[in-house]
Amino acid sequence: MDPDDAPKHDAVPADPLDAWDEERRRCPVAHDGSGAWTVHGHAETLEVLHDPATYSNRVSRHPSIPNGMDPPEHGPWRRIVDRYFGPAAMTAFEPACRRIAAESIDAAVARGGGDALADLGEPFAVRAQCAFMGWPDAMREVLTDWQDANLRATRAGDRAATAEVAAAFERHVGAVLDARRAAGDAAPDDPTTRLLRERIDGRPLRDHEIVSIVRNWTVGELGTIAASLGIVVHALASDAELQARLRAAPGLIPAAVDEMLRARGPLVANRRVATRDAELGGRRIAAGDRLRILWPSANRDERVFDAPHELRSDRVPWDNLLYGAGIHVCPGAPLARLELRVVGEELLARTRAVTLDPGAPATFAAPPKGGFERVPFLVEG
Repeated sequence: MDPDDAPKHDAVPADPLDAWDEERRRCPVAHDGSGAWTVHGHAETLEVLHDPATYSNRVSRHPSIPNGMDPPEHGPWRRIVDRYFGPAAMTAFEPACRRIAAESIDAAVARGGGDALADLGEPFAVRAQCAFMGWPDAMREVLTDWQDANLRATRAGDRAATAEVAAAFERHVGAVLDARRAAGDAAPDDPTTRLLRERIDGRPLRDHEIVSIVRNWTVGELGTIAASLGIVVHALASDAELQARLRAAPGLIPAAVDEMLRARGPLVANRRVATRDAELGGRRIAAGDRLRILWPSANRDERVFDAPHELRSDRVPWDNLLYGAGIHVCPGAPLARLELRVVGEELLARTRAVTLDPGAPATFAAPPKGGFERVPFLVEG
């Protein structure tokens, strides 16, 4: 995530959602003091998402495929990316995903619990990403170190460090691509190899284009899946009745997970830039103004969600902006939903009880991370 994605506040409260709820009620589109607009409201967010001609995704100094593209350039690239997350691809990946989830849960049971992020969410996300891409086990440590460095640079607003982190990622992925080319016909048939065979405008993809695609997948996958699992474990561990209901009816898990993540978003913000003068939520937006969509706030808008802090099974699912909307809706949403469903199923199937650790309270994450920093939990197998 770019440093500018982080909402600007003088101080982060114990729970950032409290401040964002207050700001949204006061002003759904607010000037945030840094020269940009923060979009809190659900309706206002949808207006931005469905008008890419006015609110451009081309906000970064670095190439971002296809997230940082606008029509008509966006369409052909998005069609390439979408093929990697279709139903057949998800069905093929589910057995490996379930094996990783089961092993992760069994390790937690053997320990008697742990931290839902450091001991479960983050290791699972890295293992699942490597398995999905077909990367060797050695890439797990690389990805873990890269994710930590990326977060530190983003929080510090250090553009030089951010650029170095991006360059390091390009070197690592470039080495994998070189190895696949060297393997020739013996290269495994996985997303990494298939990206080398893709064509755009009649030509093969260039390495920096593949790196950009993979970086978007990796940034979106690692941090967001880890944060999501922290939120899911916290919600389950806080509610024995919810656990019992989902254990008895596992088919309810996907909708329940989406609702847990609506109430406390794992992804904090994305940016847009206005291409022309406009009005949004009664505020005058000038061409060139920068906007920040604050996802956790939009998904708690009382104008759409009654008692938004509560987990409710009767929510209208398409109101949930967990994966965005419009032409830039998250392409990896099918993979994220698969991973979260499978971990939820395995967690509830392989344990008798999940509870919060009374001796170590959960702590909230500060932007640009969403959800929690730590969720200490206990499990009974």
